[in-house]
Amino acid sequence: MAPSDLLRPALLAAARSPRIERTVTKIPVTRNLVDRFVAGGTEDDAVSATTSILGSGRYISIDYLGEDTTDLAQASGTVSHYLTLLSSLAQLAPASDTDGRPRSIEVSLKLSALGQFLPRDGHNVALENAHKICTAAEEAGVWVTVDAEDHTTTDSTLSIVRELRQDFPSLGTVLQAYLRRTEADCKELSGPGSRIRLCKGAYKEPASVAFQGKEAVDEAYLRCLRILMNGQGYPMVASHDPVMVDAALQQAKATGRTTDEFEIQMLYGIRDTEQLRLIGEQQHVRVYLPYGDQWYGYFMRRLAERPANLAFFLKSLTSKN
Repeated sequence: MAPSDLLRPALLAAARSPRIERTVTKIPVTRNLVDRFVAGGTEDDAVSATTSILGSGRYISIDYLGEDTTDLAQASGTVSHYLTLLSSLAQLAPASDTDGRPRSIEVSLKLSALGQFLPRDGHNVALENAHKICTAAEEAGVWVTVDAEDHTTTDSTLSIVRELRQDFPSLGTVLQAYLRRTEADCKELSGPGSRIRLCKGAYKEPASVAFQGKEAVDEAYLRCLRILMNGQGYPMVASHDPVMVDAALQQAKATGRTTDEFEIQMLYGIRDTEQLRLIGEQQHVRVYLPYGDQWYGYFMRRLAERPANLAFFLKSLTSKN
């Protein structure tokens, strides 16, 4: 077993630990690494990074960080923040963005940040809040994609996505290839007009619901990718793995897709040179750009994904600088 396979479960468990969060967030050097993955804490930071990324020819998906909200006022505050952000993004959306081509700006939503976990009426609260954001995004010329979270939220999330798609057919959603159910979800959700972001998965899941180990997850990703590329929707290939990116390009060619009919997605701060290389080859690349103060869970999942990130972090902890 690779060392990363041993570290990953521990880091993903730490992502949900309030005690470890208090410890990690108090370490001054943590911020140095966080800044590699998070665009800042404010809307101005996000807009500035967005302007730079769009100027490089890349697309963008912006995530206002936050999850697991159990307070109605906090969920409402998240909605208000997105509405203000979308007002600013409307000024940046290129006039060339039309229904016939990919939109260059997108926002990503976590339904748990919009009230999905509220004890009595979480489903309806999250649906109503997401509907408000989707309405504002449509007016701003911006796409919306609903993020995936751990497997316990999947049924509720996809149910809300189906309801929202009745009013917003271009709404995207995320499917995680390591879940055993995802091949079936890909088949169901990849119809005409759909947008599916396929990622490997970033949460600690039991073997009963998720494939374990890199090889099994890679194989599952490739199976799901083939389904999406042979489907009628718009695949969004979220991976930094060169093998997966190459497979996506080969399958797009084999299925006759033009560059306007799929895209590659990578995280802010990871493989920037490769992102620009793909742009130079006329591929569409979208950068997933998170910002906000609630960065801890996102940060720990990034450490779990790449051992090099963790090594850099541990080196920072022992540095005299």
